[in-house]
Amino acid sequence: MRKLLRFVGYTLALLVVAVGAFLAYVAITGIPKYPPGKIERRVEITPEKVARGRKLASLTCFNCHQDPTTSRLTGKQISDAPKQFGIIFSKNITKDPAHGIGTWTDGELIYLLRTGVDRTGQYLPPYMPRYPLFSDEDIESLVAFLRSDDPIVTATATDPPGRTQASFLTKVLSHTVFKPLPFPKEPVPMPSPSDKVAYGRYLSSGIGCYGCHSADFKTMDELVPEKSKGFFGGGNPLLDQRGETIPTANITPDETTGIGRWSEDDFDRVLRFGVRPDRKVILYPMVPMPDLTREDTAALYAYLKTVPKISHAVARPPRQEVAADASDGKKLYYKYGCPACHGDHGVGIGDLRRAVEHYPTDAQLVAWIKNPSSFKPGTKMPTWDGVIAEADYPALIAYVKELGASSARSP
Repeated sequence: MRKLLRFVGYTLALLVVAVGAFLAYVAITGIPKYPPGKIERRVEITPEKVARGRKLASLTCFNCHQDPTTSRLTGKQISDAPKQFGIIFSKNITKDPAHGIGTWTDGELIYLLRTGVDRTGQYLPPYMPRYPLFSDEDIESLVAFLRSDDPIVTATATDPPGRTQASFLTKVLSHTVFKPLPFPKEPVPMPSPSDKVAYGRYLSSGIGCYGCHSADFKTMDELVPEKSKGFFGGGNPLLDQRGETIPTANITPDETTGIGRWSEDDFDRVLRFGVRPDRKVILYPMVPMPDLTREDTAALYAYLKTVPKISHAVARPPRQEVAADASDGKKLYYKYGCPACHGDHGVGIGDLRRAVEHYPTDAQLVAWIKNPSSFKPGTKMPTWDGVIAEADYPALIAYVKELGASSARSP
């Protein structure tokens, strides 16, 4: 018995030493590096590819890389990233040669988008999405857009407002669970849009809908999305611009807890305009996707109808309360959930403080809030017409102006 106990003790001691050595190694080396990929690829830049690439970038890149004030893809702090991953800043991906990606080759960009490894061999986990299931044509379209003359990728000599500080957990996971994805060995085709279910699966897998709407990012399967835990059943705890937890919705066809009772028109209105069938707006980090076409949303709807039902009720977060002595406008700002996108001070994924510069009269501001896409096609602002009560607009507009004035007074 003593020999057995001694053996167990030695084994445990060795295990503790091994784990300690591994953790020390992780602390010293940080995020691992890999041999950089050598992909020779020259992307032909055509108007069609640029247009397609801009559409895909609006669905995948803008939310993280777009400066809310300038609208250029110069990077920013990802304030809604899970705190356990550390403090994260996205990169400048404009054409600037020193601060952006102006000197990157097409092959280097493609390798990063596919695998998550940059041209130096640095792995960028887990906050840099990878796109293993996008077709070769769509990956090239993304690169064509980044090479284009679009104003938001114009060379801009500025760095993000800080440097990413990966947490120790991220470092550990990068040595264990999170690994670079393999670069495809065969061409990756795109299904025909005429096959609604196949094309809907392609879009949802490529954009990454399943990642947010399944159980947890840590258990999603990027190569075979259907293997992700809680596939489309929702509940993944995301954050809004205030750092408040927003669990994702169940979008399986379950009639009680999912979207089984939604019509195709209901689904289209949610995705492109941000308004649910119950006349409530969607909650950030879900934003309207106006660059999707009616055909795109129909394909996504057709595909989701084939997904196995999951009975999982996800409660909508309670409304954020404000001080009793707050102005009526501020109370309305929180009542309608504006801080989820614009933060407490009016700047988040969009800079609401500058609204008065663009829409100087109250009537113009109201018209913009009601139907923002009629003023700015492609905006991520939901369509509020019929959601905000008419009697609430004067006080809400007054508070928006107050946010702008406070910004102007700040040093």
